[in-house]
Amino acid sequence: MERRIALKSMALAVGALANLPAWASGWTKESIAQTAFLSADQAKNLVAIVETMIPKTDTPGAGELGVGDFVQKMVTDCYDAKTQSSFTSGISNLDQQSVQKSGKSFADSSKEQRLQLLKDLEASADMAQKGFSSLVKNLTIQGYLTSEYVMTNITHYELVPARYHGCVPVKKV
Repeated sequence: MERRIALKSMALAVGALANLPAWASGWTKESIAQTAFLSADQAKNLVAIVETMIPKTDTPGAGELGVGDFVQKMVTDCYDAKTQSSFTSGISNLDQQSVQKSGKSFADSSKEQRLQLLKDLEASADMAQKGFSSLVKNLTIQGYLTSEYVMTNITHYELVPARYHGCVPVKKV
């Protein structure tokens, strides 16, 4: 390898690493919410869906931890247009089913009604509804388990496993 090419590559890498914290520090909940592709009603229903799947107990629920925004961001950034359209139609269909059964939107229904609607959705023979249910369930679990609250307060995540205790007496064998 030539020295000039190596120096240019190293300079580019150092420059990129120097700018990375400035780029990432601009992320806020508001900036992430601006990229949302769901309408306000659909986003409200999505929060109700994730909160029904993982409700608040002695720990915060999925809705309180912002898992709905996580699910929406994952679908927007990581899935193709076909999956995105089936995701939005799945939320709309679930809301329509809720209005037909209880006269209320999904977000305004009681916890028992929402839970029953989600169980019916999962047991449905329609593959589109099953696919929507599976997608939302998997992303909700992933978002909840990787949230800051769960990682720091429940699983006690450590970046490097084990600890170094430098002031421990050494036993002679």
